[in-house]
Amino acid sequence: MKTYNWGIIGPGRIARKFADDLHLLPNARLHAVASSSGERAREFAATYGAPYAYGRYDDLVHCPGLDVVYIATPHVLHCSNTLMCLERGIPVLCEKPFAMNSAEAILMASTARKHRVFLMEALWTRFIPAVSHAFDLIAQGAIGDLHTVISDFGFHMPFDPAHRIYNKALGGGSLLDIGIYPALLSLFLFGKPASADIRAAATFTQTGVDESCIFSFRYPGNRLASGHSTVVATTPVEARLYGTEGTIHLHSRWHHTQKLTLSRYEGSDEQKQDIDMPYKGWGYSFEAAHVMQCLENGQEESELVPLDFTLGLVETLDAIRQQVGLVY
Repeated sequence: MKTYNWGIIGPGRIARKFADDLHLLPNARLHAVASSSGERAREFAATYGAPYAYGRYDDLVHCPGLDVVYIATPHVLHCSNTLMCLERGIPVLCEKPFAMNSAEAILMASTARKHRVFLMEALWTRFIPAVSHAFDLIAQGAIGDLHTVISDFGFHMPFDPAHRIYNKALGGGSLLDIGIYPALLSLFLFGKPASADIRAAATFTQTGVDESCIFSFRYPGNRLASGHSTVVATTPVEARLYGTEGTIHLHSRWHHTQKLTLSRYEGSDEQKQDIDMPYKGWGYSFEAAHVMQCLENGQEESELVPLDFTLGLVETLDAIRQQVGLVY
């Protein structure tokens, strides 16, 4: 496999972790970084060994030798940043949430397909070894027929109207930032719920974004999924997957966990198995490796996170927002 030159647009906290994890991959290197601040871009480039730094986002697309771009800007910029790369034929890994709404997501996906350029939403959870193993166990029937999925994600953040979490102009709120994780788990395991089978409620901050959101999905065959997100309380951040013959517990923080527990309903100690699956780094190397393998194979979409899955996820988030009255 060739060595892939990565660019990063938006050198924030998550981008730093992503850049750290690129160093774990022998066929990846950070090649360029773009920020709205030239000083910030140069500092990031110096820290992570990138030869190119740009003080404007759109300058990155002219970087020589660039193979693929990771977009980690605020939510409201994902669509425009992605489009400018796709229109130059540059493959993109775009942070979640993929877009602010379905209209943006459809435009991004259709542009990628029109230009035949690779595009994937950065749903890193799908590639975490323990999460992937849980999916395999379910497919193998280890807990019988899956019927209920329950997950949460919450952390306490003091109110600051200038912070992106509380800033409506930047797409703030708990749902799009962290509620997307319980939603994506449900969709990966059960598929997209019908709009009529979605129930949701939320509470709001004085800046007009949701501080907490809770939702449930009903599926055919007596299957249910529920999710909770909040930025005003620290929650367990666990997921439990219930089947007809047993359960799988994804330990905290479940979306990048290194441990799961498989239990059978017989209840003896022998029927409970802890499975440790440690990894190096922050956990972003797995999605980066998958993207590079897709590019190596000449794929235009990921088979694990296809664009149709992302479109369904954005539509589901739209339906939740409509129910709770969250409008950007």
